[in-house]
Amino acid sequence: MDSEEVLVERRGQLGHIVLNRPKAINALTHAMVLTIAATLVEWENDDSVSTVLITGAGERGLCAGGDIVAIYRDSQEGGDNSAKFWADEYALNAHIARYSKPYVAFMDGVVLGGGVGISAHGSVRIVTERTRVGMPETGIGFVPDVGGTFLLSRAPGELGTHLALTAGAVSGADAIALGLADHFVPSEALADLAVALRTRAAADAVVAFASAPPASALLDQRYWIDECYASDDAAEIVARLAASPVDAARDAASAILAKSPTAVSVTLESLRRARVLGTLEEVLDQEFRVSVRFVRGTELVEGVRARVIDKDRTPHWSPPTLGEVTRPDVEAYFTSLGGNELGLQGSGFQGSGFQGSGFQGSGFQERGLSSTTGASDRRTS
Repeated sequence: MDSEEVLVERRGQLGHIVLNRPKAINALTHAMVLTIAATLVEWENDDSVSTVLITGAGERGLCAGGDIVAIYRDSQEGGDNSAKFWADEYALNAHIARYSKPYVAFMDGVVLGGGVGISAHGSVRIVTERTRVGMPETGIGFVPDVGGTFLLSRAPGELGTHLALTAGAVSGADAIALGLADHFVPSEALADLAVALRTRAAADAVVAFASAPPASALLDQRYWIDECYASDDAAEIVARLAASPVDAARDAASAILAKSPTAVSVTLESLRRARVLGTLEEVLDQEFRVSVRFVRGTELVEGVRARVIDKDRTPHWSPPTLGEVTRPDVEAYFTSLGGNELGLQGSGFQGSGFQGSGFQGSGFQERGLSSTTGASDRRTS
């Protein structure tokens, strides 16, 4: 089951998955998602595996997200392959959240976008002094996905809204404060912790190596973040930030205004809707609707072009201002895909992906799913 991009190792009672694209900070491809998913199914049914660990090769980070250049190219051809990728990726995210064995993620270094999806839904989430976690999607004309809106909508106060709209990255201590991680372990101790996981229960091993995290700088800013972001209107949020006497708030306003107005508005709506949805699966279904529509639109193409392809850093958003994004514009991203819905909610799915693709223009053809979904509580031993 090993591949060049994903290394699969068995050591004692530990199943170890290593993302192996260090030059790309282990950015996820569709093949990697499928390998991880199939491995998790195999190990979940193997009594000799007690704990699963996921790490990234190299020194730069766990995972920098998905391959946005591939998504850019695919979007110019209708977005079919991106939709197939997301369907399997989101199903993997849901499976990780329901995994019946301890799923340990070393969130060392860069953890962005899809990297959050394969780590922050796990039951044992480890950060270090080197960790930088973020959902940078609005910076490329997209929206947080991989269950990111589920996680950020449940962060204390409006901290998650701030992170999502500004596309910022935070420290390991901030990630713990946001609810994206559980334990702080010095990076120099990770190798020894991985060895300990081969013979010791995950909870016992982590306790032996964890230490108190530094103070969260983000948490200290909650007083102005909660006040400024307490609105369901993106333009009003920016106005409050710009009028704030706090320098960091005004910087946040500038950061948001540089993003796609459509992406910012839809991200805010996604977070507000995710906050009242009951399950991760419901949120992933919602994110799929939104993602499919973005890959078939103009903003994601333009954002990736400006940042990665031409690198001119001057995207031409359409419409160009928040005030020109209408309520019907936003709501259109959330309407049902009909028979092409992802359909994780209520499917009982907890497997490695979907059988077949069937993407035909506006979404995926509905598929039958059969596995049983496990409990949603965190498993650490």
